[in-house]
Amino acid sequence: MNLSAQEIAQRLNGEIVGNPETLVSSPARIENGKAGNICFFANPKYEQYIYTTKASIILVNKSFTPSHEVAATLIKVDDAYQAVAELLEYFQSKKKSKSSGNWFTRLFHPHRVGFKTTIGRGTFIGDYVTIGRKCKIGKNCQISNNVTIGNKVTIGDNVILYAGVRIYQECSIGNNCILHSNSVIGADGFGFAPQDDGTYKKIPQTGNVILEDDVEIGANTTVDRAMMGSTIVHKGVKIDNLCQIAHNVEIGENTVMAALSGIAGSAHIGKNCMFGGQSGIVGHIHVADHTTLAAHSVITKTVKKSGETLLGYPAFDSQQYFRAYVKFKKSGEEK
Repeated sequence: MNLSAQEIAQRLNGEIVGNPETLVSSPARIENGKAGNICFFANPKYEQYIYTTKASIILVNKSFTPSHEVAATLIKVDDAYQAVAELLEYFQSKKKSKSSGNWFTRLFHPHRVGFKTTIGRGTFIGDYVTIGRKCKIGKNCQISNNVTIGNKVTIGDNVILYAGVRIYQECSIGNNCILHSNSVIGADGFGFAPQDDGTYKKIPQTGNVILEDDVEIGANTTVDRAMMGSTIVHKGVKIDNLCQIAHNVEIGENTVMAALSGIAGSAHIGKNCMFGGQSGIVGHIHVADHTTLAAHSVITKTVKKSGETLLGYPAFDSQQYFRAYVKFKKSGEEK
């Protein structure tokens, strides 16, 4: 597939500096760009590469003014990060072959569908998929090989379940969700009551998990079912690989969480929060909207103020943290 600079600029509402007939066939990182590639530049740390790359087209912000001659054709856009996301989505849609569900695929792909389960038109089911009883699966879903779906699960339209996904009984998945390989939705929450003899008695986890629309769950991430009620991941949440969401957690809309992070039981997370890698939130607390938590940091108490950036263990205001760290570092140099 070849796209011209003119076509790309029209799609991204961009301005061309250079040859509008320049053709590209694939995206690449700017430091590795070759003829026929399109790259993007937004981070000032990479400015050196804009003058040396062999890429044919580079997306840049409209505010960028080169200090040297640039050989590539430039397309200036309002926000290069957003523009490249839209462009990559377009490339992916052209490249990816989407399987469609029909009588032929359902006949020749070995899988098992339980009693009173309904499956929407256009949904594809791969090999060795097991779907329980009384499930409702929407239209145009992609259910890859070796997926297991428990009884009474509800799945919306346009959902993608990659190989090895496990969805336990009575959980609900909204429209346009993506669950990556080996993610587990609805396993038992970690609930055990200590006994007088030193043993632990399992507390039944009777609730479920609700993923609302447009949620994406990374590979090997687990979202535990509630002890009672629901563990809820609201609309637009994006969770990276190898994360743990414990029972009865609630995550607000459009919150994002990087890999190896965890939220303990019954924590309530606000909207539009951002959690760095290997961060954590203790249980039974509330975190305000628009909270940013740095990597390796842990929130140990309720955060009431919206929009704070927190750092450390226990996490506190980032500016205060940096001032304290300067004093801490200097104290080690004293004799």
